[in-house]
Amino acid sequence: MRGGNLVMFTATALVCRSLAFAPTAVPALARIQTRAGLTAGRALRLGVGKFGNAPARSFGRLGPLMTATDVNSFADIMPVPKGPTRFRFAPSPTGSLHVGGARTALYNYLMARKTDGKFIVRIEDTDLARSTRESEESMIADLRWLGLDWDEGPYVGGPAGDYRQSERNAIYKVMADRLVKDGWAYPCFSTEEELDAKRKKAEAEGSQQIAYDGQWRDADPVEVQKKIDAGETYTYRFRVPPGKVVTINDQVRGRISWDVEATLGDFILLRSNGVPVYNFCVAVDDALMGVTTVARAEEHLTNTVRQALVLEALGFELPEYAHCSLILGEDRAKLSKRHGATSCDQFRKEGYLPDAMINYLALLGWNDGSDQDIYSREQLIQAFDLTRVTASPAMFDMTKLRWINGQHLRALPVETFAENLKHCFVREQVFSSPTEELVAHVAKMTQEKCELINDAIPIVQNALDYRIAATSESQEARAILADDFATLASAIIESYSKGELEAAVAGGNEAEFKEWVNGLGKQTGRKGKRLFMPVRLAVTGNLAGPDMGAQLKTLSFVEGTGPQTPVVSFKERMEMLGKFCEEHRDLLDAEVPVSSGGGAQSKGVTDEQLPSKITETVARLGAAQQRQVLAVAQDLAAQG
Repeated sequence: MRGGNLVMFTATALVCRSLAFAPTAVPALARIQTRAGLTAGRALRLGVGKFGNAPARSFGRLGPLMTATDVNSFADIMPVPKGPTRFRFAPSPTGSLHVGGARTALYNYLMARKTDGKFIVRIEDTDLARSTRESEESMIADLRWLGLDWDEGPYVGGPAGDYRQSERNAIYKVMADRLVKDGWAYPCFSTEEELDAKRKKAEAEGSQQIAYDGQWRDADPVEVQKKIDAGETYTYRFRVPPGKVVTINDQVRGRISWDVEATLGDFILLRSNGVPVYNFCVAVDDALMGVTTVARAEEHLTNTVRQALVLEALGFELPEYAHCSLILGEDRAKLSKRHGATSCDQFRKEGYLPDAMINYLALLGWNDGSDQDIYSREQLIQAFDLTRVTASPAMFDMTKLRWINGQHLRALPVETFAENLKHCFVREQVFSSPTEELVAHVAKMTQEKCELINDAIPIVQNALDYRIAATSESQEARAILADDFATLASAIIESYSKGELEAAVAGGNEAEFKEWVNGLGKQTGRKGKRLFMPVRLAVTGNLAGPDMGAQLKTLSFVEGTGPQTPVVSFKERMEMLGKFCEEHRDLLDAEVPVSSGGGAQSKGVTDEQLPSKITETVARLGAAQQRQVLAVAQDLAAQG
């Protein structure tokens, strides 16, 4: 600004300080504007922005930090010093915490921790009709489950005072009055009916002017004051400067510019009921909370224009921005409930680990340039950077999430796995009072077979139940039954009657149980698969699962645990085995099929059932067997 204009600018600013916030101040300001030789498009922006040649100005004397209820004037408001980096996550409490919101929170958390900055949580509950405290509490619980602890916000406090927008209305009113006083906002008395009629007329005429037509933008101040005195309702609208271009350097998308006049009309700041609109609140809060970087979803990109205009008009520096890509389902549509679980609470209930969730969420649109897939929390903090977040949409792959969860689950100390398992059993009503002995045994038996903590449930249920009749319907079982199964079953029942079976299981020694099985082999002339598969069928009632001895040992830990799943004792099993042999002579006397392998069993599976059947079967195998299956599958895929 040239010297002469600077003098007039300073004089004008001094006059502004002496004027009240009421619209009656407008004529005096207009006269000052005329003397200063300012154009209409640059009116009333005294020391509060960077439009045109006007320099950025500080607020002058700022009072001590006040809570929203104490704010009476602009002098009461003090922004939090920007100092270290400050990142924020600002959810609207209108539902559950979606994985997209969780990823946004994670990215801000990781950057705050990486830079020794502050991670802020702010509740944006200006949508009074949809916002609920129940939803807020659910989101807070999800953030805590994920381990995304925040430095400032609800339940922890901080230098910004209130961190719920519904508790900051006094601040927004003061800021809106400030914008009115400085000419960046004005009262608009257009009713919703009038605006709707104008929109419909413009659409019918094919007009491009669908936005607000600026009817009250340059209204006579005397008429404005009369309407206010008469008690007519009005909104506050922001005065969009002609020719203004807003430009940001987005850390994800690069340089982005908007021709403001072509993009939007004068937009509302405060509704007629006094409730501030979303974009106004966000801009004010980001400024007063000292937010240095706004990392959020790309759907908020268009909001940046309005927020930037408000920030500049109030004299605040714009934060850095990073607009992250959307998360899509496997059909390339925006991820939603129809794709299955999408909320953190659902994933928690299904048995996912928080560290696995943040590992996978971090990879939805980011990588560190390596082929690494598994990260600990500390590794993510060290490696993550917003500049490596891609602008392309991220695809939510449930299979990969399960795999990553399995990696984290199997890497847990068995004691930690057992603790998670205990909570799972109670939550899913498998046992009402699982003992430490039961949980420790089941943890060792199932950990290597699980991708989700909940995967242990069907394994332990199969171990406790005895479903020989149902299992006998498979082709694989029928081949086993037809191979002189009755003789082996009689030997097992006899061994049980002598106490040998329970004795072999009681010690929990795998070698001792295997010795008992081999003894049966010598007695019946069997060995290898022809021995172990029919023994498995006879004593467990199934053909898959963990070690037979470990499954049977589970029975000894059930007493006092309040089982809420069927439990079949040794005695009952032997009785059911004898009865089964008596009642199914047709199966036992049938000819042995030429092929008794898995290929016979797979013939009864439809093409639609194959993926789930494969997943179910492979999940029962040990890690070494699973690797063998993977190698075979990859070879087949390579062969086309």
